[in-house]
Amino acid sequence: MLNVENLTVHFPIGRGLLVRAVDGVSFTVSKGETLGLVGESGCGKSTTGRAILRLIPTTAGSVAFDGRDVLSASNTELHELRRRMQMVFQDPFASLSPRLTVGKIVAEPLEIHNVGANAAERRDRVTELLSAVGMPVGAANRYPHEFSGGQRQRIGIARALALNPEFLVLDEPVSALDISVRAQVVNLLADLQQQRGISYLFIGHDLSLIRHAAQRVAVMYLGRIVEIAPAAALYSNPRHPYTRSLLASAPIPDPSRRRERAPLEGDPPSPVNMPSGCRFRNRCPFAQPVCAERDPELIQIDGVAGHHSACHFARELPVWSPLESYLPQG
Repeated sequence: MLNVENLTVHFPIGRGLLVRAVDGVSFTVSKGETLGLVGESGCGKSTTGRAILRLIPTTAGSVAFDGRDVLSASNTELHELRRRMQMVFQDPFASLSPRLTVGKIVAEPLEIHNVGANAAERRDRVTELLSAVGMPVGAANRYPHEFSGGQRQRIGIARALALNPEFLVLDEPVSALDISVRAQVVNLLADLQQQRGISYLFIGHDLSLIRHAAQRVAVMYLGRIVEIAPAAALYSNPRHPYTRSLLASAPIPDPSRRRERAPLEGDPPSPVNMPSGCRFRNRCPFAQPVCAERDPELIQIDGVAGHHSACHFARELPVWSPLESYLPQG
């Protein structure tokens, strides 16, 4: 359904300098599939999602949705594509207008795209959408500030579903919510996907959540995808040192264990001044001279279909244990 090839987004900051936010990203999303996109803050995840929907300009690359070129689409063509591609934003408060009632917020896409013969039909559609995401009766007449964070995010999901889209970009849709509410929203998204066959690009940094929500996972570092694989293969046998560091950094529910050291130390290099060769080499425990000389390409990992890693030593890394960075207390 979605085919992204060599997507590049550079932001000029003056004096000939560029912030290379997204630097040659490629992936696909199939119909009814969820692809998780994970990585540290600032790695380019949200920029990738916004660029796919043409919410920000791109520098290079191509985005094809159901065979149609998104980046070169005319305004008329893009208006039509907007009905099929929508986004749920990260902050459920900032993405909803405080001046509009919930009913008007959800009805706005219907009015823009002339869906419904009259105002009464649109009101019925709004009621149906709010019911589908579990909002209480009468919610349409209230304002966003009258609801909790989880309820506001449900309103954002209802707005995104108003036009019956086939593809949604979910930009960290539960990161601003309490831990007790996250599972409710993720389960809601899973139910909606099953009922409607929607495809998701699920952007996040909570690895346990992505493992539950996505069929495939792409790991992003400093503007590039460094590993992409089926979720089960990536979590059981990660073949890139950065992926291993991310997984080892996740807390484990065992107070009897403590970290001997931080699994991932230091900060990413500046996206304005990229290091030569592999971008992760300055933080990588397996770095060799070749890592500074050549930029690794995504290579197929033997024995696992769809598992690719951008590491010179992806096939030679030692067996990985998720608890290797922990020691028993005492």
